[in-house]
Amino acid sequence: MSDLHDPRVLFAAERTQLAWNRTSVSLMAFGFVVERFGLFLNVLGKKGIIVMEREISFYVGLTFILLSILLSFFSILQHKNVVNSLQPAEIPKGYKLWGAAWVNGIVGLLGIILAGYIYYGFRG
Repeated sequence: MSDLHDPRVLFAAERTQLAWNRTSVSLMAFGFVVERFGLFLNVLGKKGIIVMEREISFYVGLTFILLSILLSFFSILQHKNVVNSLQPAEIPKGYKLWGAAWVNGIVGLLGIILAGYIYYGFRG
């Protein structure tokens, strides 16, 4: 990828992966809020709220959560590809490369748990 022999390339890749992580968490939170807002309107018992609107809120919210899960795992693969393309001189000695990948993996797994919770809460 680069021929700079500069460790800043690695740190830029890690910052990029953490930016993907922030985006993933934001999408997950937005999906949760959209899904719960439909439930909130349903609980309030507004006259204009019909079952279809509740289902739309559920599916849109769940789609955002599933998108965040895909984004989280995709960012791990993307970071791995960038790290594999680096020269050994660009990686500082003793530096652990797995930190940001673990964080994104955990976020992805928590997203799967959240999606399951929302799905079974809606269907149950």
